[in-house]
Amino acid sequence: MKPSEKIIKKIKLLREQINHHNIRYYAFDDPEVPDVEYDRLMHELQALEKKYPELIDPGSPTQRVGSKPLEAFGQVTHSIPMLSLANAMNEEELREFDKRVRQTLSIDKVNYAAEPKLDGLAVSLRYEKGQLVKAATRGDGHVGEDITQNIRTIPSIPLQLIGNDIPAVIEVRGEVFMPKEGFERLNRKVVEEGGKAFANPRNAAAGSLRQLDPRVTASRPLEMICYGAGEVKGQKLPAYYSKIMDKIRLLGLRVSPERSVLTGVDECLRYYTEMAERRDSLPYEIDGIVFKVDSIEQQEKLGFVSRAPRWAIAQKFPAQEEMTRLLAVDFQVGRTGAVTPVARLEPVAVGGVVVSNASLHNMDEIKRLDIRIGDTVILRRAGDVIPQIVSVVTSLRPTGAKKITAPLRCPVCQSDVIRPEGQAALRCSGGLYCEAQRKEAIKHFASRKAMDIEGLGDRLVEQLINESLVHDPADLYSLKKEQLSTLERMGEKSAINLINALQKSKQTTLQKFIYSLGIREVGESTARSLAQHLGALDAIMKADEDTLIGIPDIGPVVAANIVSFFKQKHNVDVVKKLIERGLVWKEEQQESRSMPLTGNTFVITGTLSEMTRTEAKDTLLQLGAKVTGSVSAKTDYLIAGENPGSKVEKARQLGVSILDEAEFLKLIQTH
Repeated sequence: MKPSEKIIKKIKLLREQINHHNIRYYAFDDPEVPDVEYDRLMHELQALEKKYPELIDPGSPTQRVGSKPLEAFGQVTHSIPMLSLANAMNEEELREFDKRVRQTLSIDKVNYAAEPKLDGLAVSLRYEKGQLVKAATRGDGHVGEDITQNIRTIPSIPLQLIGNDIPAVIEVRGEVFMPKEGFERLNRKVVEEGGKAFANPRNAAAGSLRQLDPRVTASRPLEMICYGAGEVKGQKLPAYYSKIMDKIRLLGLRVSPERSVLTGVDECLRYYTEMAERRDSLPYEIDGIVFKVDSIEQQEKLGFVSRAPRWAIAQKFPAQEEMTRLLAVDFQVGRTGAVTPVARLEPVAVGGVVVSNASLHNMDEIKRLDIRIGDTVILRRAGDVIPQIVSVVTSLRPTGAKKITAPLRCPVCQSDVIRPEGQAALRCSGGLYCEAQRKEAIKHFASRKAMDIEGLGDRLVEQLINESLVHDPADLYSLKKEQLSTLERMGEKSAINLINALQKSKQTTLQKFIYSLGIREVGESTARSLAQHLGALDAIMKADEDTLIGIPDIGPVVAANIVSFFKQKHNVDVVKKLIERGLVWKEEQQESRSMPLTGNTFVITGTLSEMTRTEAKDTLLQLGAKVTGSVSAKTDYLIAGENPGSKVEKARQLGVSILDEAEFLKLIQTH
């Protein structure tokens, strides 16, 4: 069917509208319509072009992605060379540059156009009669690669310029880059699919732009910001660089939102400092600031030297990436028992700081990087972020490079190192004994829900350990008044009060005692289940994983943690010392596995008038129920007090029974 004049006009209008909205979104950061309207226009255009394929035009916004991969990139000779910039590595070199410019121009102060130096890939775009006809990489500055098909896939690059004042020919130059968020998203996807992550956004952008299949490029989150013009025909551009960039923006191309015109070198240095401070908060990577003499007449007078203009310079930030050598890997134990590999590096200056150590996170990261002792590595440091190894230069791997293996014993206390099922982190199992975990272990032991030792706060625990008065929880019960009263903010009365609180805490329950030991993932509910179902400490300490898994709410991971904890002689010795110091409790009556509310999961929300939420939780636990903090499909009952919040609505959606306070009280009274 031959398209009518009305259809032809409609297709033309849709293309103009979509092009207009693309430019409003990308170049001006000022979208006029919501995404749903833009999608509607695009869908309508696609449908019409499908129905009338003879009307498809290469300049249509539906034709960004070519259908066939290239066999190789062609070459493009730049009509005006794409020169590189000289670098200033410090304030002195920038001042020297400014001095040369002022002396050549015989003036006291120069106006400079300033903008961030993007860390991406330099490209040129050639527009003829407003249509994008050619795109090329910088290459050697004279000859680059033809990447037109790939450039067309980048949404922020218009296929058709806008306005009534478009030059017959204009070559626009800029940087193609990958935003930080897009880079992280791409790397997650690559790793999930079993691939190797990109080392940094620049490598990712360069690799994406040099794909022979434009469909691959189209799938990557690339953007472009323009920083200049090359060949121009049919029109004279403004007399100032800053005005040329205004012109380029009005044509629909994106320019830096951070650009500024500055008078004199001192303003340039202030701008540099400000951008250095903001560097990490920008959505893209920058590696310095470019300063250009703003006047085109002055640029022409200054001219060029070798391959660089005399009227521009890039003042670089301290490098965020450097190469160095991995000398060794140590394993450090954190306050919670996590055993983390730490790279010991040949010292190197990166990001303005000399770095000799970097975290390797876990054994999975070591495997992903395929890193070995002796390797040359690329180290990255961004702002205050902890330095990290982003890749290995495998081509420089020495003969005999040693593989990294996980330790079997804790480097601090020699307890077994375990790796819980389904977790990446290694962990020391000597929780009560390990010096690295000592402070956290004792703080937990003394906490209200554990031994509830009144007056033994975090600061006092720190002092006791720093003064070597306490090495494990059992040592608390050997403290003397004379030792305590010499500590900061601890007079004789406070010392006596603490000793009395310690004596009082000796009368406890098996549940609280088990909880106080700080076994990983053994909370109040699990400690209660252990006490109720096994009845005695000795039975808990000797239970194997099969026995523990048979207890409600204890799965394989928690069972393994319990067995591993009591397998360590150091932990058992501390438990025995605690009992020798006088800690006692009544043996629990071993409960039948069918307690009144066994198998039921409750959530409590809102304010109760008859009891606190903690008291309600304790009551439910005593009846065998499980109490959790959030509503899920596994929740049986939600107890809703006053001002319950959003949990009620979620419970309704999931079909969970909702009890008010009166119904809850009736439930526990009948059991």
